[in-house]
Parts: sequence; C-alpha cells; structure tokens
Amino acid sequence: MNKAILMGRLTRDPEVRYTQGDNQMAIARYTLAVDRRFNRNGDENTADFIPCVAFGKAGEFAERYFRKGIKIAVTGRIQTGSYTNKDGVKVYTTEVVVEEQEFAESKNSSSAGAEGGFGGGSSQSAAPMAAGDGFMNIPDGIDEELPFN
Repeated sequence: MNKAILMGRLTRDPEVRYTQGDNQMAIARYTLAVDRRFNRNGDENTADFIPCVAFGKAGEFAERYFRKGIKIAVTGRIQTGSYTNKDGVKVYTTEVVVEEQEFAESKNSSSAGAEGGFGGGSSQSAAPMAAGDGFMNIPDGIDEELPFN
C-alpha cells in the first residue's frame, strides 16, 4: 500500500500549468513545510519540505484557494522518478501525488486568510465565535442535554 498523509503550510503560492490540447487539465505543484514531531536537536524546530502535485479539479482548487502560509492536509501517494538533466546528470525525484486536499485551519486563524486569502468577502455570521483552540464557546446557563447520541 502506498499512502501518505501530510499536514503542513504552503511555502509559496502553487505553481499551476495547463496541459495542451482539447481537454486541458490543471497541474498544480506546491511544497508543504511539515513540522517534525520529534527532533534530535532539542528545542530547534525542524521541518521537512515535501513537494506535492495535484491534477485536474484538485489542481484548479489549489490554484483558486491555496496561498503561501495556509495550513492544509493532503492525502496521496508517493511517486518516485528520474530524468537526465542538460548536463547529463541523472536526477532522482520524489513527490506526493495528491488524491485529497483540504484546509486544516479556519480562515480566521490563518495569517494568509487575513491578507487576502480564500476568496469572497463574506461578513461574519451571528454564530458564537470559535475559541483559540478551534472549538465553539458554549454560553453559560444551558441546562439542556447536548444533542449527541
């Protein structure tokens, strides 16, 4: 089985190209900075920079909504390859071919979202605001049972 699940921040805006011909297809390439859970150097933050490629509708989605600095979650497969560059040197590649991608934080908590991020200028709703931990605040005085089974 070949399955990769990643969560990280985009290091720059996706680079998108379209195939030639009648059935044009978007190909979006971006790099995720994924924090390492444990590191050997003590307190020093370390990250792996993982190249990802999204095809078709996923590529169009990345082009439209993804911006440098936003946090996303990606599911895909690892693909390796190689080519010979113009100097005759064989270059080996490794990338994640995206099968699923989604936002991993709210628009409000994303620094990119405040700088022109994800599209439409919708106003805030009257719903209770989310706390800093991402959970909705429940007002005091609610004595009813929560609606969960």
